[in-house]
Amino acid sequence: MRVNSPAVTVTSRGIDRITSGHLWIYRSDVADASGAAPGDIVRLVDRKKRFWGQALYSDKSQIALRLLTRESRPFDRAFLAERIQAAAAFRERVVEGARAYRLVAAEGDLLPSLIVDRYAECFVLQTLSQGMERLKPAVVEILKEHFAPRSVLERNDAAVRALEGLPEQVGVLAGEDVNEVIVEEAGIKFCYDLKGGQKTGGFLDQRENRSAAKNYARGRLLDCFAYTGAFAVSLAKQCESVLAVEVSGDALKLARRNQELNGISNIEWREANCFDFLKAADQEGQRFDTVILDPPAFARQKSSRESALRGYKELNLRALKMLNPGGYLLTCSCSFHVSEADLLETVASAALDARRMVAVVERRTQSRDHPILLTVPETHYLKCLILRVL
Repeated sequence: MRVNSPAVTVTSRGIDRITSGHLWIYRSDVADASGAAPGDIVRLVDRKKRFWGQALYSDKSQIALRLLTRESRPFDRAFLAERIQAAAAFRERVVEGARAYRLVAAEGDLLPSLIVDRYAECFVLQTLSQGMERLKPAVVEILKEHFAPRSVLERNDAAVRALEGLPEQVGVLAGEDVNEVIVEEAGIKFCYDLKGGQKTGGFLDQRENRSAAKNYARGRLLDCFAYTGAFAVSLAKQCESVLAVEVSGDALKLARRNQELNGISNIEWREANCFDFLKAADQEGQRFDTVILDPPAFARQKSSRESALRGYKELNLRALKMLNPGGYLLTCSCSFHVSEADLLETVASAALDARRMVAVVERRTQSRDHPILLTVPETHYLKCLILRVL
């Protein structure tokens, strides 16, 4: 790791972003980066050469600088290890009953663009910027020293890497070549596809919401966008029956394996587009006591927000019309550009159109191993509402 860091001069607007608590500085707020190479850890200075922090530098992305620290102490291997250890110590406090969780959550752990997910003794990482890609070997060595992992894999197949001029790659960085691993969560076993599954293998950010849903799920349950069945399998034992709908046949293959791992017999899997299914089920007059809506992000860009809201309204309108009185709806949005207020307003509009009175039981977000920084709104992306039809 380079110790003698080059300086990058930042405009007054860039300094304002630092003092406001954000970790990103955009290319338009960089006055001079002539001494920096792609992926360098750089010192941030203003036009008067005053020091403002250290950051990862990218010569490709519109996010040119990702703040690591306001301290003048060199951000060396020891500093990196301290950050990873601090993240691990926090997980020891907030992760209970699960061995699959996010160990390092990028900006949420002050390690921007670094994600490390733990699946029992297997670790899967993503390095999503030029700077963190340069630090990848050090991250792997730190994980080996402190956790003695069975395997360290990289899932650097995220499209965002293209914005950094980085290739997509998946493979083994240390230890065994592991494709699948079985991990227990709250007494339920799940098989994760570490190389081919969504994100790094599964949706770890919904873990606490799955646990909360157990307080309400009952009767006939409909799980839309079921993916590999995490909600369906978690809730099946307390429901009379579960109908789980997912468009991906490959995902359903793993969902059926998860069902078999837990000896569950009351789940019916349906391969279908969830919008089409909900429309048909509504027209058929089907009724449910519990509905789960956990769709993918509809608004990956700000320009998609309005169409995303229309999609969320349609889903929630259909679901609310099919819920029996006293039934529960768990509805989610993982689109950053759709706020909780947007989701609440959209569901309220859907409830009016469905002629149902709906009460908010819980307002939730991503699991605590995915921290939300108050001054970095982008870290608050998952919104989850648990609602009751009166």
